[in-house]
Order: sequence, then C-alpha cells, then structure tokens
Amino acid sequence: MLQFRFAARSETGRVRTDNEDAGFAGPYLLCVADGVGGAEAGEVAAATTAYVVSARALAHPGHEPARLLDAAAREAHAQLAAGIAADPRRTGMATTLTAVLTDGIHAALAQVGDSRAYLLRDGELSQLSHDQTLVQSMVDSGQLSAEEAAASPYRNVVLHAVDGEHPPDPDVLLLALRPGDRLLLCSDGLSDVLSPAMIARGLAPDSRTMAVDRLVLAALDGGSRDNVTAIVADVVDAPAIAADGMVLGAASALANVVDPAAVRPLRSA
Repeated sequence: MLQFRFAARSETGRVRTDNEDAGFAGPYLLCVADGVGGAEAGEVAAATTAYVVSARALAHPGHEPARLLDAAAREAHAQLAAGIAADPRRTGMATTLTAVLTDGIHAALAQVGDSRAYLLRDGELSQLSHDQTLVQSMVDSGQLSAEEAAASPYRNVVLHAVDGEHPPDPDVLLLALRPGDRLLLCSDGLSDVLSPAMIARGLAPDSRTMAVDRLVLAALDGGSRDNVTAIVADVVDAPAIAADGMVLGAASALANVVDPAAVRPLRSA
C-alpha cells in the first residue's frame, strides 16, 4: 500500500509574533493551511481547516481521496461560517489549503490558495500545485513573466481561499505517485524565498528530518518575513497501518479550532 514517511516543521519566524500556519502529517494524509495575511483570526481558519481535513481522513480510511478532500474543504467552510456566527470579530477569516491524500492505491491533491506541493522524482523537481493568486493569473494570461511575478508586491494576493462566506471549489488533481517519490508541502513563507533549485537541493539529503530542517532554516536565513511550514514525505510501499500523525503550528492548540465536537463521521465521503 502507498504510504507516507514524513518529517515536518512549523516556525513562527523572525518577524511575526503568532503562527497562523497549521498542518497535519500522517501515513496517508499531508496538509498545510496558511491563514490569509491581514485577515482576522487567520490562526483559527487555518487550524480549523487542518483539523477538519485530518479528522475526515482519519475517520474514513480507504475512501476515494479526491471526493473526501473536496467534501472536507466544504465542511471546513461550514465550520468557519459557524465560527463567524459565534464571534463576529472573526469576520473575514480565511486560509489556504493544500492537501495530499492516499487510500493506499490512489492519491489526490486538493488546493485552495497558494500553499504549494512539490514532487522530487529521480532527482527532478516539479511543482504539483498551481498558485491561485493574482500574479499567477497574470502570468497565465501573458500579462506578466514568471520573473516579474516573483518580484511583484501583489504576489501574495490570493484569488481563492477557504473562508466563511463562499463555499470553496478546490482544484483537485489525481496523482500517479510511486515508491521513491519525495513530496514537499509548504506555506509561502518558504516558497516565496527559496527558488526551485534551492528547494531541490534542500530535498536532496536522505534524511527527511535533515531535509525539512535545511529548508525551513534556509527560508528563515533567506529573509522570510512570514511563518514557515514544511512537510517532507517519502512515498513507500508498506503494509497497512493504523493512521495517526502530527499536528503543526496553530493546529497544535485545540482552542484555535472552531468546534472539534462538530466534526462527525460523514454518511458518505
């Protein structure tokens, strides 16, 4: 069965006072959520979304990954809407979401926003996700070059997010993962600072822990002004195991989750 062996790290960084990144890493699910900068309660949006997605994956092992991730993103939206209704000071809270889930045979990626997923295969790095940002849309339409987009002051303006106002429509991509692949999921505190070549070098060490530490420290030393979260995971073929994992960043504090008791098993994922 396809599984992930992972190392993960989330740092507040050297400028921010709070960590509004959240995430989860386990043998079948990897996810990163980054509270949208400038919005209220970004840590609540990110932690709640990471919690809902991980709770869904843990409660429904073996369900079709693309459908489960799409349903979980929509449930996260419902939880954020309930959180705003309970506390109007949270109005406007929103988060990105990038998640990779496998049922042991198939795998899928779901993305809302600009947290990225990369694949290192046979020494070659490719970006699996596609930024849902203003500048990326301008690159796609030919209005900006990739170099101009990287230097644009508007590069972090996201066009889509998981929030409490609009049901999300995540981009869902089926992945043909195979043993030996290495994945990186990260917040833009890392990807805004490190070039693809730097990311590829950071992913090179055999040790996942060494790789994730090198990437996070390189982003911080490179001048990142944001929270920095990274998950490095190797794809392996191994017997089925009980799903568990580690929570990251704002998700480590259950007080940041709108209503953990509201996340109940779905009748159908």
